[in-house]
Amino acid sequence: MIEYDHTNYILKYWNEIKNNKIVVSKKIEKVYQGLANDVKSKRSKYKFDIDRASRPIFFIESFCKQSKGAIGEPIKLRLFQKAAIQAIFGFVDKNGVRRFNEVLWIMGRKNGKSVLLSAISLYMMIGDHEGGAEIDCVASKKDQAKIVFNESRNMVRQSPYLSKYIAKRKSDMYSDFNFGVLQPLSSDSNTLDGLNVHCGIIDELHSIKDRNIYDVVKQGMSARKQPILFTITTSGFNREGIYDDLYEYADKVINKDTNDERFLPLIYELDSTKEWDDEKMWPKANPGLGTIKAKSFLREMVSRAKVDSKIKATVLTKDFNLKNVTSETWLSWEQLDCEDTFSMDDVANTYAIGGCDLSATTDLTAATLLIRKKDDEKIYVLQHYFLPQARIDYLEKTSSKEAPYQVWADRGLLTICNGNMVNYSDVTQWYKDMRDKYGIDLWKMGYDRALAGYWADEMAGEFGQSVMEKVAQGPFTWTAPMKELGARLANKEINYDNNPMLKWCLSNTGIKAQGSIESIQPVKIQQNRRIDGMVSLLNAYVIYVKYRDDYLNLVG
Repeated sequence: MIEYDHTNYILKYWNEIKNNKIVVSKKIEKVYQGLANDVKSKRSKYKFDIDRASRPIFFIESFCKQSKGAIGEPIKLRLFQKAAIQAIFGFVDKNGVRRFNEVLWIMGRKNGKSVLLSAISLYMMIGDHEGGAEIDCVASKKDQAKIVFNESRNMVRQSPYLSKYIAKRKSDMYSDFNFGVLQPLSSDSNTLDGLNVHCGIIDELHSIKDRNIYDVVKQGMSARKQPILFTITTSGFNREGIYDDLYEYADKVINKDTNDERFLPLIYELDSTKEWDDEKMWPKANPGLGTIKAKSFLREMVSRAKVDSKIKATVLTKDFNLKNVTSETWLSWEQLDCEDTFSMDDVANTYAIGGCDLSATTDLTAATLLIRKKDDEKIYVLQHYFLPQARIDYLEKTSSKEAPYQVWADRGLLTICNGNMVNYSDVTQWYKDMRDKYGIDLWKMGYDRALAGYWADEMAGEFGQSVMEKVAQGPFTWTAPMKELGARLANKEINYDNNPMLKWCLSNTGIKAQGSIESIQPVKIQQNRRIDGMVSLLNAYVIYVKYRDDYLNLVG
């Protein structure tokens, strides 16, 4: 019988954290405090089995070999890796079934994510006592799915023990003694719908736009006694995707806002952008710094980022897991994100400045109301969006996951119009509803004259000709208001009711310099992204700046 190392690495790691010998993120601190308490608890429905916890560590360090750098050398796990492995595999219920069936593991690039997952996948294939174990490395593209798979295959090639039990075939690996299989799969694979997952691995979750991949893997676990799904990733630039959904869910689990004892979030990140140039804080997002990841390399990247904004965006996102968007974006995620909310009673019975960005055909149309209240420095923003049904049909037909439009429509944030164009009268009706239901009187309306057509006349007939104000679309008009608007958003002086559609539009907004950096205008960071909500808000803000004194006198 094999004698495993019975060191409790969860408690060892927690003691290092508690005594400030290791610097970790607030999220990691909370998680390991909870895990340490669970280890010691006599009343929990899950017990900690040190043998079950230590078996994968023994397997990895005994049989898995390096396939890069020091080829053939045994893998040496670090304390944070051992603590995580024991947490994942050590907690079991009274029937011996593992507690955790899903792990979200976020840390900076080059901290050994793929290598560790490759080793774990081999353990799950032949060491987890599961007959016919199916290990699926899944991604949207086959090349991405093969990263963990190829690493696992190379480990087998370097290990006489693993080579004895695992056969390398053209498209997968197979273990004859237990009928286990390890395979890479992509979203276009014909086998996705027939999965029988014992262990699912989704590497670089941030790159996956199609939530269906995640859902299919989860559903494929239903026939197994104790399956597990690993999602391991850095942060990314795509917003409102599956990454953001899981990150938000993990945050709720960590803060006890939802009770999910089977979901383990391990989120290594900086707690603030203010920490990014403080070397003492770097391990918060890079637990392998100095052992797996070279500190000198990160130091060099940070130095370059201080003088190159494009590199800075990548470093903040990929090395420190701070939510960002792209190097060309107007605002960082930290600057644009605001979770403040308000009720309609808070903004009722007042005057507002409107802004609108009308779509020509299948784009979004966005309607905005900008509101100031007496003795309140905050700006309040109400928005509603419109999209033709034809656009929804097209996205479904092409399996495109541009944005969760139907979810937003169900929440009352978006009106889906019949046909292939937005019905501009629906836009007028929204402004009328805001006036008639809530007493929000439209004082001025900024709009793009090029697309307004009959709509401007319809609005003028309803609210008065003096209300309608043409806004020339270009850097001469936009530059100063856009800079001021950006500063207000960054300072959290604008409450947009945590509207996810506006948040998405803001995160999709880049800036285009016109002649010089002093002259700017908004552009899409990618062609399939929408910025209509931002442009609508900007049109309103242009009018607000132009008539600021008169408007503030009006509202008191």
